[in-house]
Amino acid sequence: MQTYNLYKLLKEELKNGSNDLVTRPSGQVIRERIERDIAQEEDGIVIALDFSKIGIIDYSCADEIVAKLISRLLSGEYGDKYITLIGINENQKENIEVALERKDLAVMAAMREGSKILLGSLNNYLKETLNLILKKGRITAKELSESMKLEANTSGTRLLNLYKKRLVKRIDEIVDGGKVWVYEKI
Repeated sequence: MQTYNLYKLLKEELKNGSNDLVTRPSGQVIRERIERDIAQEEDGIVIALDFSKIGIIDYSCADEIVAKLISRLLSGEYGDKYITLIGINENQKENIEVALERKDLAVMAAMREGSKILLGSLNNYLKETLNLILKKGRITAKELSESMKLEANTSGTRLLNLYKKRLVKRIDEIVDGGKVWVYEKI
């Protein structure tokens, strides 16, 4: 996991002495910096955006930074990478969640006190599947099918959809001489 300290990026890019992420133009500057850094990362890496030293983040900045990064990540602009948020407080959570929900996006996050949550919009059956992966750590389509009493194609589709939303990692492993996709929490 590679952590991007947003407070440090804010100081380097805006040099304004603030620890708040406010206004769309400020968010654009920070997002563009993050995008330059992401381009240098290897495929498969999890990038954690650290909000722990940030004060507030307003809706426009949350939209400009988080929602646009997630949207571009899902469109494949950054390759096979993952983004998660860490060090979030309740006030930040509200504005980030609204920005994500308005674009029907979701991201995994860790609150400052340590709890892991899903921010944004995700339908209930995918939430249920994601919660099982979070609990187990990793799962195959066959294991999901058996655990939730699902048809094999249904479990495979659910896992693929979570992977496409970059909410879980997908790796291939050789099991009994054949290749199997394993889906892991990030």
